[in-house]
Amino acid sequence: MDIPVRWKVKDLVKIGELAARSGVAPKTLRFYEDSGVIPVPVRKSNGYRDFGPESLSRLRFVRSAQSAGLTLREIRQILTTHDRGAAPCEQVVEMLSEHLSQVRGKIRELATLETNLVALLGRAESGIPPETDDVGVCWILESEPQDGVAES
Repeated sequence: MDIPVRWKVKDLVKIGELAARSGVAPKTLRFYEDSGVIPVPVRKSNGYRDFGPESLSRLRFVRSAQSAGLTLREIRQILTTHDRGAAPCEQVVEMLSEHLSQVRGKIRELATLETNLVALLGRAESGIPPETDDVGVCWILESEPQDGVAES
C-alpha cells in the first residue's frame, strides 16, 4: 500500500463513512473523484476505496466554495494551484469578484423584470381589454405597453 507515513491505517475510511462525516452522498463522492476535485483514494484488494484524512477537509472546502457560487471547474483550478504548493487566495478573490459582478447584473435584470410584471398585472387587474382587432392570444401581453411597462 502507498500510504504516507503520517497516516495511520485506522485514519483511513471507506466511502460510506466519509459520506456520513461530510454529509456528501457516496454517489457525489464518486463524481467528485471522477471530476478530479478529490484525490483518487487508495483501493484495497477487494476494490473498496480508503479515503485519507485530507479528504474530509477537502470536501469541506469544496462545499464552502460551492456555497459561494463557484463551479466545480473553478474549484478544481483552485485546488490544482493549491496542490502545486502555491496559495490560491488571489485566484479566489478574482473568481469571487467575477461572481459578485454577475450576481449584481442578475439582480438588475430581476428588478427590471419585477417592474414589468407589476405593470402587466396592473393592466390585467384593470380588466379592460383595448378596443383593437390585432390581439391574438391574450390582450394583457399583446397590447402596447402603458404606464411604465418597459420593453425588454
